[in-house]
Amino acid sequence: MPVIAPMPAPRPTRMPGQREGADEAMASGTTVDHLTETYRAHYRSLLGLAALLLDDTASCEDVVQEAFIRVHSARKRVRDPEKTLAYLRQTVVNLSRSALRRRILGLKLLSKPMPDMASAEEGAYDQLERDALIKAMRGLQRRQREVLVLRYFADMTEAQVAETLGISLGSVKAYGSRGIAALRVAMEAPA
Repeated sequence: MPVIAPMPAPRPTRMPGQREGADEAMASGTTVDHLTETYRAHYRSLLGLAALLLDDTASCEDVVQEAFIRVHSARKRVRDPEKTLAYLRQTVVNLSRSALRRRILGLKLLSKPMPDMASAEEGAYDQLERDALIKAMRGLQRRQREVLVLRYFADMTEAQVAETLGISLGSVKAYGSRGIAALRVAMEAPA
């Protein structure tokens, strides 16, 4: 059987005006040996950088390992070996950001568990309390009712309530405190 020998790789042609040293720098890039030495010397510091950005050790180790893999894959593009560490640091930061974004997205997408169902008695009791509260609210003065509804049910600040109703902040506080006092009396009174 004949043996087929591989064809020799073509030598890159130099462009006119291109320096010879630039070819060597472009071809060499960051060597595997340099990357191995960088790993030995700076793995712990890169792990510490990831730990400042992430909260668990496993994620930090994953990020640092992925950063070294990416730098290894792109070592021909890192022409200056002195910039390898800076490139690694930036990669660790970017990968940490991505990990945090994925976590946040995962938390948003998690379905919220169903609350425990209340018994029929609890539901009936809650309905009675709501009915009593609505009846007591109807017994308040118009401004007191408006202030309490905007402040506690619409969750507005006192300043927002004052702006909405066109009254002063002091009036909002006064109507609110008087309204709450009137509600206490109405809710404690026997029906």
